[in-house]
Amino acid sequence: MPETPLSLPPLTPSTLYLVATPIGNLEDITLRALRTLKECDVVAAEDTRHTGQLLKHYGITKPLISYFRFNEAKRSAEIVGRLQRGEKVALVTDAGSPGISDPGERVVRTAIQAGFRVESIPGPCALVAALTASGSPTDEFHFAGFLPHKSAARRKALEKLKAFSGTLVLYESPFRIEKLLVELSDIFPQSRVVLARELTKRFEEFLRGSPTELLALQQNRVLKGEFVVMISEEKPAKTI
Repeated sequence: MPETPLSLPPLTPSTLYLVATPIGNLEDITLRALRTLKECDVVAAEDTRHTGQLLKHYGITKPLISYFRFNEAKRSAEIVGRLQRGEKVALVTDAGSPGISDPGERVVRTAIQAGFRVESIPGPCALVAALTASGSPTDEFHFAGFLPHKSAARRKALEKLKAFSGTLVLYESPFRIEKLLVELSDIFPQSRVVLARELTKRFEEFLRGSPTELLALQQNRVLKGEFVVMISEEKPAKTI
């Protein structure tokens, strides 16, 4: 039977909690995530200003420490020190689940190696939100996150990814989406591609077609927002 609010146990001391946060729509946060943020001793955030706004929206006041790509090693040691003192640490990124194409993996690994408990508070994830609504096959998929920025490395990565079966899922920024579509038209010319943009936000949109079709569309309009890109051999649902 599911636990009721009255039966929920308090947070466990010396535990690192991985708290998923909204990827756009602020309503997309679980009751458990809110309770964890309220009851923890400190919140380790990728961007303290961004997380501060989220906490303020929900009336939560907690000490914040920053951790990001360039200070994650130093902060990992500090977070372990807090766990050693019995603190309950909530780890969040700017959006989605910590460690999924965002900082967090090193902190988790360091905490585990030091013998501390790590608990996931599941919730929003752009990968899952995009894939399930894409119309692409979902029984088997390969998530590759962000590709390298340099052209030669990107093409090499895409060539290697051709070996995987199922749907290939990538993250991409609006500044490189045209470049990616050009590369896909060369390397995956017969594939069916779905671009998911502005997920959970007002202008959420799914664009479906071949790499060439989507490239022509992109050249005729400005596509903003962060993208989840799904590539498959099976023709997706009708273009919307």
